[in-house]
Amino acid sequence: MRYLHTMVRVTDVDASLNFYCNLLGLEEVRRIENEKGRFTLIFLAAPGDKDAALANQAPTVELTYNWDPEEYSGGRNFGHLAYEVDDIYSLCAKLQDGGVTINRPPRDGHMAFVRSPDGISVELLQKGESLPAAEPWKSMENTGSW
Repeated sequence: MRYLHTMVRVTDVDASLNFYCNLLGLEEVRRIENEKGRFTLIFLAAPGDKDAALANQAPTVELTYNWDPEEYSGGRNFGHLAYEVDDIYSLCAKLQDGGVTINRPPRDGHMAFVRSPDGISVELLQKGESLPAAEPWKSMENTGSW
């Protein structure tokens, strides 16, 4: 058995790719346009997983865009995606500068939560040891839910 992908439904491809790729740092490795089924599948990999994703089609996040409008709710019921990051403070700053709310700031230098444009909760975990507590993060309050 091996892990293949996690699928999340998205309502706006451009907003989702901006969040997952431009802000979070994932890379598109494959795309399927299915005219008969009226959907697009976009597979994304973390930079450290890109070679494996290209060779084995895993591990990836699959963004599913259904061409016919649908309303999705319950993104929190999904749980969350989790990524290990090299510098949690710089990534959170980049996300915040890109208009993303830091729902659970990395006060401990180790863990943060944000949400995608479709409400999918994303956990960020500092690679290795926690970074020393630093402002503005250590005094920032939680916002919303994650």
